Amino acid sequence: MKLSVNEIAKIIHAEVVGDPSFVVKGVSSFDDSDTHDITFACETKYLTHLKQTKAGVVIIPDTFVCDELGSRNNILLKTDNPKISFFKLVSIFHPEKKTKPCIHHSADIGHHVRVGEDPIIGSNIFIGDNVQIGNNVHLMPGVYIGDDVFIGDNTLIKPNVTVIEKTRIGKNVIIHSGTIIGSDGFGFAQNFGKHEKIVHTGYVHIGDHVEIGACNTIDRGTLGMTVIGNGVKTDNLVHIAHNVKIGDNTLIVAQVGIAGSTKVGKNVIIAGNASITGHIKIGDGSIVGPCAGVRSDVPENEIVSGMPHMPHVRWRKVVSIISRLPEMRKNLFSFEKRLKDLENKNE
Repeated sequence: MKLSVNEIAKIIHAEVVGDPSFVVKGVSSFDDSDTHDITFACETKYLTHLKQTKAGVVIIPDTFVCDELGSRNNILLKTDNPKISFFKLVSIFHPEKKTKPCIHHSADIGHHVRVGEDPIIGSNIFIGDNVQIGNNVHLMPGVYIGDDVFIGDNTLIKPNVTVIEKTRIGKNVIIHSGTIIGSDGFGFAQNFGKHEKIVHTGYVHIGDHVEIGACNTIDRGTLGMTVIGNGVKTDNLVHIAHNVKIGDNTLIVAQVGIAGSTKVGKNVIIAGNASITGHIKIGDGSIVGPCAGVRSDVPENEIVSGMPHMPHVRWRKVVSIISRLPEMRKNLFSFEKRLKDLENKNE
């Protein structure tokens, strides 16, 4: 694949600073680029060091003022969103492998299954009874689909995913390998000193344009639904418990655990390794910091950190104090001793 700078500028609607006839032969990161590669720079630490990349072409924000030092060794393409523009080019230089529609002979397909147009159903797949599969759905090898599952158009389910009965999956969804959708929640009741299992009859509802990372576990509702809203993206190793409701366009980073019946609003960001207790609400537009322990409601547009969680500004002050605690403890004991000595002298 080879494209001139002028051709690329038309594809990503960019302004060219430099030679428009220069030929680009590949895409690469800022640090690993070669002379005929194109890369991008968004952050200040890269924009102020454009001369350090070997890339022949760099995509930069259209608001950035190009000085002579930065533009001397690079051709620049100015766009409103360099990252999106760059990865549009990545998809052109590295197009996805096309697979012809087919149903593999080893697929075990149950009764009353409706499959839409142009399916790709790989080897060693199990599909239960009364399943509805939309158009252009791709099920990769080793997928298990339980009874009464619905899968929307253009959905991709990667190898060794388990989708338990009654799950509803929307359109344009991606589910990565090893994920389990619709397993029983952690529900038990005490009965004469024993833990009796609570029957789970609910299901999971996943909206449109959702991407679920590898090795996620999303539990079915005890009676009703566990809901993953439209546009939600989860990283690897995320656990979402029974009856949790996740609002539209929320991001959940790796190793997050959300306990049962919690409601997470729209456009929320939950950073890595955060733990969220059950039966609480996290407001729209809020951010939960990494490793935070959230034990009560979080207001809309609030940024919280720490364990237990608190406003991020306060947590920064707490962190600055923690490292000084041994010295402060030592000083406190010294003050106590001096105070006691003074009291003894006055007696």
